Amino acid sequence: MHVRDEFAIKYGAFRLLLSVLGLGPRFSRVVVDADRLIVKMGWGFSADVPRSAIASAQRSRGPVGGIGVHGWRGRWLVNGAASGLVIIRFDPRRRARVMGLPVALADLCISLEEPDRFVAKTAPGT
Repeated sequence: MHVRDEFAIKYGAFRLLLSVLGLGPRFSRVVVDADRLIVKMGWGFSADVPRSAIASAQRSRGPVGGIGVHGWRGRWLVNGAASGLVIIRFDPRRRARVMGLPVALADLCISLEEPDRFVAKTAPGT
């Protein structure tokens, strides 16, 4: 049986604005199954990577440099809030899409409603 866990991206004060822009909860999700990690924030960000590429996932206390989708040179921030942050490191680097364009993905920081459950789910051997 394929177990699929979904995790909600955490939103804060900018939830309404992000929703109007097509980046809100209705269009965003994080999915983990036995083989894949899928992260989507509306039209702004998408990644579909093998679980085997996750080198680590750990809580982060911030600070963050904004809300939404931001990044450069393989380090990306996909968040709706400044709390509930998790940093995922990939080895080797993977590909993601930002506004439909391919980008390198080495580190991904995301805000989650259940960050501790996500970290436990993505730990090596789970």
